[in-house]
Amino acid sequence: MNKKALVLVKSLARLFLGYFVCAIGIVMTINANLGLAPWDVFHQGLSNVFGITIGKAHIIAGLTILVISSLLKEKVGWGTLFNMIFVGTFVDFLMFNHLIPIFDSFILSFIMMLLGMLVLGFGCYLYISVGWGSGPRDGLMIALVKKTKKSVRLIKNSQEIIAVIIGYLLGGSVGIGTLVMAITGGYFMQFAFKVCKFDVNRIQHRFIDDDIRYIKEVLKSKGRYNKELDKL
Repeated sequence: MNKKALVLVKSLARLFLGYFVCAIGIVMTINANLGLAPWDVFHQGLSNVFGITIGKAHIIAGLTILVISSLLKEKVGWGTLFNMIFVGTFVDFLMFNHLIPIFDSFILSFIMMLLGMLVLGFGCYLYISVGWGSGPRDGLMIALVKKTKKSVRLIKNSQEIIAVIIGYLLGGSVGIGTLVMAITGGYFMQFAFKVCKFDVNRIQHRFIDDDIRYIKEVLKSKGRYNKELDKL
């Protein structure tokens, strides 16, 4: 296996490990039964309305958000597409197979919810550090920040408030855990990044249009090379 192929395999392994770890963190917060995280309130609302799993609702929401982000001229990476599909798939896998416990004790449930947010933070570190694009929801946040010139905090909080309101109206579960996760989720992610000594600002993401442009250049070069051969 050449060096480029090895780098690709390692990147894919890290990417999908990150998605799986994210799914574990999400299911931990769901199984805590203290109220869902803001976006998961929305996902559960969709699942109630359409009679689908939370994982499938996660995928549908991600696809919709991705379309909106594209309309706002935000670039999309392969990691964004994979995130949209596989995090939801892994969530369903974990829930269907009952791989994450459910506790009757409030204390144990609360601890699991907090650990779930921490696990989610490490999962985000794993996949974001590959540099193949952020998740659809973060991509929308970035697009809106650029478009409105407002702060990241304002846009993120506004997105989550809207997600909670719509999700609640559709039957999503809201509780004390929803409030705790909305307030502290960013701190847990920041802590995970700090533990891993990861500076998200240093990541240079590679987007799908970069690969399309590269392929076009390779084809053009090959075409010129073939023309030179024909002249010989």
